[in-house]
Amino acid sequence: MPITNRHGAAHQALPGATERVFPQGACDTHLHVFGSPGEFPFIAERAYTPPSATIEQYWSAYRPLGMDRCVLVQPSVYGRDHSLLKRTLGDAAAGSMRGVAVIFEDTPDTEVEELHRLGVRGARCNALFSGGVSIASVQSIADRVKGLGWHIQLLVDIDEDIRLVQGLAESGMTVVVDHFGHPSDCSDIDSRGIRSLRSLMREGCAWVKFSGAYRISAAASGVDPAVLPLAHSLVQANPHRIVWGSDWPHPGIDATSIASAELAGLITHWFPEEIRRKALVDNPTRLYWED
Repeated sequence: MPITNRHGAAHQALPGATERVFPQGACDTHLHVFGSPGEFPFIAERAYTPPSATIEQYWSAYRPLGMDRCVLVQPSVYGRDHSLLKRTLGDAAAGSMRGVAVIFEDTPDTEVEELHRLGVRGARCNALFSGGVSIASVQSIADRVKGLGWHIQLLVDIDEDIRLVQGLAESGMTVVVDHFGHPSDCSDIDSRGIRSLRSLMREGCAWVKFSGAYRISAAASGVDPAVLPLAHSLVQANPHRIVWGSDWPHPGIDATSIASAELAGLITHWFPEEIRRKALVDNPTRLYWED
């Protein structure tokens, strides 16, 4: 059965969850791994302390459901140390994994080049947890990685930081917004931030990850029906600019309904059947494997 705590945990599939749910070639675009603190130390200014969560545990939870590819996202607790991300990407089967890193203004070019060779295709700015890149430096980082074909991934409150998203998009940068835009009130689908995000999506200027529904749910539930109107409004804005992520192993939050089978089952509610393959296979291929 799933284990849940505010520090995050390595959640397994529900007993009997072995039927394929995802289409062939599906990609989970948002997960993290955590190693032993002795081997992979956390930064002091972290917002949470996670237990170990390995890539093997992830695959045991999602491969039985039909997941074939994934995108590993550098978590805030490691700051600029990509040792575990590099090892995990380096050990992955060819074509099965990409990565999103945390790049700072003073990150050496050799580090960026190594990350690119290993499969990193995005740089993340996390404005909601300590240990990440500051909002003030995002544009200069975008300028550094744009030539590599990377995107900027933003964990922001879309109602507070929509101008940042708009500014990056206007500069010609590909922008990916985490967790539905992480609005403070997911029921207000006509807030200024959500309206502006839909507009950017319609113009093809922003992507949205359908991930971490429990992070915007008042009940902290992974299957909260209150998120559905927001999900449907974003799909209607532009189905070519949405991707899906498990947010495994769900760190930094005390959430419910986060077993792999429960989260996988959401795709039938969030995505009409005619766009399911687009959201789960075609869109992530374009975003992470275009080269």
